[in-house]
Amino acid sequence: MSSRLVGVGVGPGDPELVTVKGVNALRAAEVVVVPVLDSGERGRAEATVLHYVPAEKIVRVVFALNERTDRARREAAWDAAGERVAALLRRHGGVAFATIGDPNVYSTFTYLAQTIVDSVPGVVIETVPGITAMQDLAARSGAVLTEGTEPLTLVPVTAGSAVLKDALAGPGTVVAYKFGRQAAEVAEALRETGRIGDAVWGSALGLAEESIRPAGELEDGEPLPYLSTLIAPARREGGRGGKL
Repeated sequence: MSSRLVGVGVGPGDPELVTVKGVNALRAAEVVVVPVLDSGERGRAEATVLHYVPAEKIVRVVFALNERTDRARREAAWDAAGERVAALLRRHGGVAFATIGDPNVYSTFTYLAQTIVDSVPGVVIETVPGITAMQDLAARSGAVLTEGTEPLTLVPVTAGSAVLKDALAGPGTVVAYKFGRQAAEVAEALRETGRIGDAVWGSALGLAEESIRPAGELEDGEPLPYLSTLIAPARREGGRGGKL
């Protein structure tokens, strides 16, 4: 029996943003794996999937998603998660893995797929694209991501504020992911580069606790959710079509 692992992007949180192809992939799989924290709390991926498949079809697998400092613990958690999913593939053949956003953009699925390829010979790896947080934030806030010849830069702030500052100093729109724990540093970088005026940030997009606010309010120093997203639009002059 051939094994197939499909990474399905389920969007940033709003269940209506899962694509038709994504829903079909979830329903076609024999089991759907969702990542959960070691605390056991339900994550966004699981909450979204439950709108489309019955709970008995879902398998919760613990990933060290909140482990940022202990590499050995993180690696051990990855190995254990990989073994669990490999066992499911051997037993069922067709397994879907639900991931928030897109499976090829800063996704847990990337690391899982690398592990599975080594442990399950002949496994077929596929992905179904999903709507990303930056796309949803752009739609909800009215921020245009890019136009004409403008570049678009996506930065994980977990890489350090210096990386963000370099991006903000350049042309085009800059999107920052995972900056909630470094909101003060992000506000400083925006201010130093003159980009804070038009920037917007959002968290829990599409959920009851959704928050979308001007980036200028980051200077308040309040704690933000880890999975916060920021858009700093390009400096645009010349009106419609000015950069074509």
